[in-house]
Amino acid sequence: MDKYYIKFILRNRLNFITYCFLIFFFLIILRFFYIQILQNTYYSTQALDNSIKVVPIKPARGLIFDRNNIILADNKLSYDLEIIPEQIENLSILITRLSDLIPIKTSDIDKYKRILKNKQYNNTVPIKTNLTNEELAKFVTNSYKFPNIELKETLKRFYPEGEVGVHYLGYINRISKKDLITLEKEGKKKNYIGTDHIGKAGVEFQYENELHGVSGYKHIEVNATGKPVRTIKNFPAREGENIHLTIDLKMQKIAEKEFKNRKGALIALDPSNGEILAYVSMPTYNPGFFVDGISHKNWNQLNKSPDKPLLDRVINGLYPPGSTLKPFVAVAGLENQLRLPPFKINDPGYFYISDDSRRFKDWKIGGHGEVDIVKAIAVSCDTFFYGLAIELGIPKLNKTLANFGFGMKTGVDLPNEKLGLIADAKWKKKKYRKNWYAGETAITGIGQGYTQVTPIQLALATSKIAYPNKSMVPHIKLNSQQLKQTANLTPPISISDKTIEWVKEGMENVTEDGGTAAFIGKTTSYKMAAKTGTAQVFGLKKGEVYEEEKLPDHLKDHALFIAYAPASKPEIAIAIIVENGGHGGSTAGPIAKKIFDYYLTSKNRK
Repeated sequence: MDKYYIKFILRNRLNFITYCFLIFFFLIILRFFYIQILQNTYYSTQALDNSIKVVPIKPARGLIFDRNNIILADNKLSYDLEIIPEQIENLSILITRLSDLIPIKTSDIDKYKRILKNKQYNNTVPIKTNLTNEELAKFVTNSYKFPNIELKETLKRFYPEGEVGVHYLGYINRISKKDLITLEKEGKKKNYIGTDHIGKAGVEFQYENELHGVSGYKHIEVNATGKPVRTIKNFPAREGENIHLTIDLKMQKIAEKEFKNRKGALIALDPSNGEILAYVSMPTYNPGFFVDGISHKNWNQLNKSPDKPLLDRVINGLYPPGSTLKPFVAVAGLENQLRLPPFKINDPGYFYISDDSRRFKDWKIGGHGEVDIVKAIAVSCDTFFYGLAIELGIPKLNKTLANFGFGMKTGVDLPNEKLGLIADAKWKKKKYRKNWYAGETAITGIGQGYTQVTPIQLALATSKIAYPNKSMVPHIKLNSQQLKQTANLTPPISISDKTIEWVKEGMENVTEDGGTAAFIGKTTSYKMAAKTGTAQVFGLKKGEVYEEEKLPDHLKDHALFIAYAPASKPEIAIAIIVENGGHGGSTAGPIAKKIFDYYLTSKNRK
């Protein structure tokens, strides 16, 4: 092979390599052109995003006050230590190091794991909340040792009255996955970015939209290590609205105190406009348990307690009304032209239905003698109302009960209200596949049997006796828009003046000599209209005698009391149920008197 051929081969190879190099270099230039010129906007934005963070700003939650501007739900400044879980390689080591500085309890670790499991929006999770001043000072001094722990300043919900009024006030808790689904459906999810709590019960839930406010955000520039350099844009959050309730906190405290350690419910209304003055469900619990996420221990104690402290008995408790139903049965009779005075019966202490051997006993052995409808209400004569209910029949009786709001929601501005029950043959057939018997009609007339009411229904019905021509809805927020929207739920009742006069007279005589709560009237400076009630928890077998002193507490009768005062121009109406409390007059009546004494004696309200 001569030297010219070798040169030719080498020259071709060199040219090939040169061309390849030129092509490669051209492709690089082309790529630079594409990135730097054609894609300049895209990559500039990406680079800017790497140096700018969007930080959500959660709004301060609105405060809740009673009608006299006493604060019921507040916000207080809190300092928490929070971790970015993704940046932690070994949590145990970190906690051990942190524990040398600040005590970390097992409950803190459990809470961290529980929140981490359900973490939704925020990328940080608290490992220690509500730092004391001493703990705060220690961490600030040593914060450089913990680059993966953030000290956060936040406003925490605080309930200064503790357990008082928890069932109407409600509580907030951390946002759950279920909450997120609801927020997504309602188109509100964006407004909760940066927010980790939401109203879960009571007013906190009902008026969440007003209380939460509007979230804000800010754009901040950060350096290569992620430390903030400066704020570029700031869109401040709009704090939630403050809400004033119709509740009189002083009355609320008196009512809860008078219940002592007994279970039950109380609701007091202004019968002229439906404003709720006191709202008691006993026993209560501490709403503060939920603010940082309730512990398993506290949850189990509340949820498994036989006393059911989480149950809002005012709107969710279902009870037989007992004799408190008799004034409304009396209205049904009078409006259907039955038992019109001076009609009287002679009460021997029992009642028989024609062609029925069953004996229906009156609560008073030997009976009440001659009884008209006014006296029947005052002395709570069972015999009188057995016969009246039978003659009326369930359809007519239930029609009147429905007019007073039984068997339906009152429309109160609180969540999850129950309907109650006024039963009839159709209902029983569907529920039990059994026929309706005359005896069931008889006991319906004295508030027993299948009938179930909520305390708020009793309070509303009592208000309708006080002011039958008023149209109103029980409500807990002052100047509630919902009141205007739902006012037609409780239209005025069409009752003759004479009917309401007789029924009112009977209720006024309850606290007079011979009435079932006469002892109350002897010590009051105002005239009260009332009705006592005793509701059986279980049915007695034939020939069996009710002996209260031999029964366990949970089988004793419920004590009920409804009333309004002053009788001439009512300012307050009340319904009380003391579970397993025995007799309504002696157990529930004194609680009502304490409330009335406070509210109707001006010096106590100053």
